[in-house]
Amino acid sequence: MTAPRFFTPELSQKLDGLSELALDCNFSWSHRADEIWHRLNSSLWEQSRNPWLVLQACSANLLQELADNEEFCRKLQSIVAEHRASLAEPRWYQNELEQSTKLAQIAYFSMEFGLSEALPIYSGGLGLLAGDHLKAANDLGIPLVGVGLLYQNGYFRQAFDDDGNQIALYPNADTGDLPICPVRKDNGEWLRIKLNTPSKLWIRVWQAQIGRITLYLLDSNDPVNHPVDRCITSELYGGGLEIRLAQEILLGIGGWRVLRALGIKPEVCHLNEGHAAFLVLERARDLMKETGLDFKTALTITRAGNLFTTHTPVEAGFDRFSPELIGKRLGNYAQKLDIDIETLLNLGRNPDLKTYDKSFNMAYLAIHGSAAVNGVSRLHGEVSRRIFSPLFPNWPAEEIPIDHITNGVYVPAWDSQEADELWTGLCGKNRWVCEYGDLPEQFQQVTDEQLWNLRAQNRKCLVEFVRDEYNRELDVQGNISKTERKDQVLRLFDPNVMIIGFARRFATYKRPNLLLTDPDRLAAILTNPNRPVQLVISGKAHPADLPGQVLIRAWHEFIRRPEIRERAIFLSDYDMITAEYLVQGVDLWINTPRRPWEACGTSGMKILVNGGLNLSELDGWWAEAYRPEVGWSLNGQEVEQADHEQAEILYRLLEQEIVPMFYERDQQGLPRRWLAIMRESMATLTPYFSANRMVREYTSKFYLPLAESYCKRLDGNMQPGKQLIEWLKRIDDLWAKIHVDNVVTETRENDYAFSMQVYLGELSEEDVCVELFAEPSGEGRFEIHSMAIEQVLAGAINGYIYSATIPKTRPISDYTPRIRPSNPDCSLPLEANQIYWVQARQG
Repeated sequence: MTAPRFFTPELSQKLDGLSELALDCNFSWSHRADEIWHRLNSSLWEQSRNPWLVLQACSANLLQELADNEEFCRKLQSIVAEHRASLAEPRWYQNELEQSTKLAQIAYFSMEFGLSEALPIYSGGLGLLAGDHLKAANDLGIPLVGVGLLYQNGYFRQAFDDDGNQIALYPNADTGDLPICPVRKDNGEWLRIKLNTPSKLWIRVWQAQIGRITLYLLDSNDPVNHPVDRCITSELYGGGLEIRLAQEILLGIGGWRVLRALGIKPEVCHLNEGHAAFLVLERARDLMKETGLDFKTALTITRAGNLFTTHTPVEAGFDRFSPELIGKRLGNYAQKLDIDIETLLNLGRNPDLKTYDKSFNMAYLAIHGSAAVNGVSRLHGEVSRRIFSPLFPNWPAEEIPIDHITNGVYVPAWDSQEADELWTGLCGKNRWVCEYGDLPEQFQQVTDEQLWNLRAQNRKCLVEFVRDEYNRELDVQGNISKTERKDQVLRLFDPNVMIIGFARRFATYKRPNLLLTDPDRLAAILTNPNRPVQLVISGKAHPADLPGQVLIRAWHEFIRRPEIRERAIFLSDYDMITAEYLVQGVDLWINTPRRPWEACGTSGMKILVNGGLNLSELDGWWAEAYRPEVGWSLNGQEVEQADHEQAEILYRLLEQEIVPMFYERDQQGLPRRWLAIMRESMATLTPYFSANRMVREYTSKFYLPLAESYCKRLDGNMQPGKQLIEWLKRIDDLWAKIHVDNVVTETRENDYAFSMQVYLGELSEEDVCVELFAEPSGEGRFEIHSMAIEQVLAGAINGYIYSATIPKTRPISDYTPRIRPSNPDCSLPLEANQIYWVQARQG
């Protein structure tokens, strides 16, 4: 374990575990050591939330003084012992699954990870989701490692000029201040990996610790690299397409090589978005090198252990690269795969279409190299099936092989201290590390007084944070007297007044200015003398997104109105610390994306544990969560509406229902109807929309079956995998020879009868499945009925009469016979997408 340079052997012994605590990112949610960091440097700790920085900034004299303080050392030893015990104890996975599965290791690849503001390698929701995934995996004992990139400058930091125009800043991060340490070989040498794509690029490897989970971070800023290559990991989502491609090669190809250099060989690789898709190529190449297999067979075997999670709700959102750029960067790499560049390019295309986009689509590569694909909410699963339908021509939308697991948030990272104490008193300390069981019933016992006290404390903390942030902004301006500044700060916000929050990336599809459609009407809501409202806005627009920056400027113009200045604020540089205070302190969270362009949207989940309520578009997670008993919807009928229509609904709900309900108090000063919604929202939504549920679902639905399938393809000198590739080749070669004759349908009194002559050519009856298919009817699901062999056709090679009798529950014209490949060891239609539809005629 790394220690500060001035730690003597004596100090290291007396302060044993101090560096360990400072380098474990669980400080972002486990506050057991907070008093230690306050003792070392309270102001630096409050500003940075970075214990490693606090430790680095300590003087040797202070550390010696603390080492000589028996009370401090006893407290430190107690915290370290508790921390180490938590890392060693068996968790949900060890208790429930470990002995009955072939899953020993999962590798989770992501372009960004939002773990803590101390490690700024994230931009928004994708990174925060990845960070929450790792935190929940730690709590559940999932055998998982993360793989990402270490950015020297991270994502941009936000400031504003006097006119409200966004300014993008890129302060350099000193790796010595980050809670990470170099990964070293057994001989103490820093682990460095060389890539030849196309230049000789050296990668340095770092690690961050999240409890029992290790996150490996790759860095191109090695002094031996060319200056251009050193800048590959300079900025997150910065630079042009060539830098983006280089980052994705580094993540996918370099990431796998780092794991192998460390002796880590996961059964399952989880691609969090398509950025890491080159992993599927390198994993196959690694197996080729080990076994001498050809690329196609190696990809077929390794595909079984790959999972691709897409977070993109619009096709234009996927990373695409020109064939020329792919050839330039990966031409030599294709030779190592023993394929030509055109074959590699086709893995990122849809060559089945007569005319297709010739660009290389990273999502297509991820799908072609994975055995399972999922979206991140129920609605996003439906949208993704539409987006990817061109890859599965002639397959019904319902059977496009895109599943879904709705995102969840890591609750302990987002709850306030007061919320944590309330939940612990009602539901116990281990409520987020196992099946949530009767947690909703337990929490329902909370009293109205407890709920309202929680909201009062959380709101007070947010008001104090808003005032502190405003004071800092006035400090930067420097053109106001100390007395005047103090008066302005104290007049800003009131802890007894309702607070509405809106914070996210400023992009046009998220409609962050829907609330600003009628500025005068919004101003009237905020300044109502009997029912005042306060508004906190925050968020960034990408430096290249000029329309998004215009939306931000409009908010600044509105907030400058004299009657608004004490009622609304735009907090600059939206980050995890700001988000923490917001989700803990707001009474109402508003989300207004254009449906269905919000894949999931987790910000509204983070307020649940703290008693905040949601008013949102029925998109992403809220389309699943919404009931009138838990919050409000902008479109209760799930119908398409114009922006001005939804703005009218938004204002009307605030004016006539939501704000009046907040201020409707009884004799005890309690808003009983508001509290009833709070109780139901907290009790029923918080457990379900948690990363605890999400990661357990990923484990049971994907990780365990994929590990089983991958190991099966490797068994017996990979015979099952080799046999599968032979079977796939037979299907490809012989499918066109299938034909059907004498299709007869018959309507009887209580049922329908179907029969047809099927000629399979050189395919056998085990190679196919013959079925009747019907599209969904009303609210029901689609129907599939098997057709069985009634008799063998004389004089035909693999010719049969197939027949079926089904109940007469809907029109016979709804049913269409079809033939599809069938193999229990094949992921259909991801690996074999042939399908033959039969034109039936009624008898």
